[in-house]
Amino acid sequence: MAAIPIPIKPAAEACAPARSLWQRQRWLILRRSSQLLILLAFLSGPWFGLWIAKGNLSSSLTLGVLPLTDPLLLLQTLATGHVPYAAALTGAAIVLVFYLLFGGRIFCSWVCPVNVVTDAAAWSRRRLGIKTGRVPDADTRYWLLGGTLVASALTGTLAWEWVNPVSLFHRALIFGMGGAVLVIGGIFLYDLLVASRGWCGHLCPVGAFYGLLGKTALVRVAAPNRKACDDCMDCFTVCPEPQVIRPALKKVGQESP
Repeated sequence: MAAIPIPIKPAAEACAPARSLWQRQRWLILRRSSQLLILLAFLSGPWFGLWIAKGNLSSSLTLGVLPLTDPLLLLQTLATGHVPYAAALTGAAIVLVFYLLFGGRIFCSWVCPVNVVTDAAAWSRRRLGIKTGRVPDADTRYWLLGGTLVASALTGTLAWEWVNPVSLFHRALIFGMGGAVLVIGGIFLYDLLVASRGWCGHLCPVGAFYGLLGKTALVRVAAPNRKACDDCMDCFTVCPEPQVIRPALKKVGQESP
């Protein structure tokens, strides 16, 4: 009598307990909640007359007393030869100290609205089964970062702010899309068709700048319970900077979790 084959689930799938949506996607949900609350802080004034934050992610005044300035914007201003206002210097110092302590990738993950676009592109790649493409060299974004400062010095303007997707997208969400849709659409198509996670991880000079700040941060990605990993890949799915997971989880290039 011929034996009847019995389908056997892979070990990881058989042993892994069923998890709820919150258990699988809680970090993504929390990140989206953070981004939405930050956007609402800027929208509360024009919509409801309650001015929690005025300005945008490049430069803002919170509750009428707390100035916050993107340190990269300040560097561009200095490169043009102009002297920033005292409030801009104070705001940049506050932001700089925060990210030096807690890590610049907090901005990329929990604040920057562009990762909503790149996450959508990554999700679309998986759904469409797109596996082609070439990721640029990791140092490319550092060259672009230096280039933005050189361009500001040569032109005497905040050159990067004319095309900065972070500023454009944030202003577009508040005031309407306009020409920003071309920049944002270009990033989506680039990540979808050319390089998976290519913009945030390999091209964005803003991410490069905050990544440099994060090298001295006290808070870091950690995986102290990495022996419990069942290779479900959920963490790679929800993390906008998946290249930081493998060293912590798989001991690639480091021994400490």
